[in-house]
Amino acid sequence: MRHVSVEPPPFFHRGPSPLTRLAFFGVLSLVLLFADTRFRYLEGIRSVAAVVLYPLHRAVQIPGEAVAWIGSYFVAKQALTDENAALRQDLLARAPAAQGFAHLQDENTRLKALLAIETRYSGVATAVEVLYTGRDPFTQKLFVNRGSSSGIKPGEAVIDEVGVVGQVTRVFPNMAEVTLITDKDHAVPVRVERSGVRSVFFGAGAGRAPELRFMAPTADIRPGDKLYTSGMDGTYPAGLAVAQVDTVERDTGQMFARITCSPLSGVDRSQFLLVLGQAAALPQRPEEPGDADVAKKGGRGKGRRGG
Repeated sequence: MRHVSVEPPPFFHRGPSPLTRLAFFGVLSLVLLFADTRFRYLEGIRSVAAVVLYPLHRAVQIPGEAVAWIGSYFVAKQALTDENAALRQDLLARAPAAQGFAHLQDENTRLKALLAIETRYSGVATAVEVLYTGRDPFTQKLFVNRGSSSGIKPGEAVIDEVGVVGQVTRVFPNMAEVTLITDKDHAVPVRVERSGVRSVFFGAGAGRAPELRFMAPTADIRPGDKLYTSGMDGTYPAGLAVAQVDTVERDTGQMFARITCSPLSGVDRSQFLLVLGQAAALPQRPEEPGDADVAKKGGRGKGRRGG
């Protein structure tokens, strides 16, 4: 069998042996390390090499940084999603309180104004709260949480922080019925603030604007005029706001002008009201003398003359 030589060709044996080269480069490395450590001769070469190799260094780092950035992006996105979900749940939990804040603030303002009015009528005003409205859609009534046990009587005026709401028409032990000024059977004597003209405010029922009836076409009244109680009925104290004039139609062919109004008080929205006792109004109108009294007085006069 023929022996095959594995020795390299003769031209690879040129130059020093590998061991010699290893020893040479090892000594050279030690010398360079010593020179750089002692005299820092290679500092400039190192700086130049760093500048030249920086793009390669960045190119090697970019894939790793990209992977890390993508991972952190998805982690941050998931954290943000979880935080948004938690905040949304918290917002839903706080929504009822936030929605009721405006209502409570408005209610607080109304109660303060109502308290000021109650102080004005100290001793004759009773604060009440609306329970519910009447069931009959053709009447304008509501029920409050105080009745005869609290001293409320039929015929007493009911107001809110703005003006007249209505009048007590029926009383029960623990509640009372209030007929609103917008009811078709209700009337309130009023006075025009600007001109002092007196008239009567009539309710017109559900879905219709109240009116000032029996006013002459030449009456000094115009849209925007404010109407206040005149106090001439002995029920409502004078000076309470009632309504504002909306339209005035002066048809020369009619005997009376057609005047529509809008109530100023919250007849359909006030939750807390004041019931004013009879002492807050003017004294009751005296009864007219009957025919028998007139005849009796006349008989006495004749007797005296005859005597």
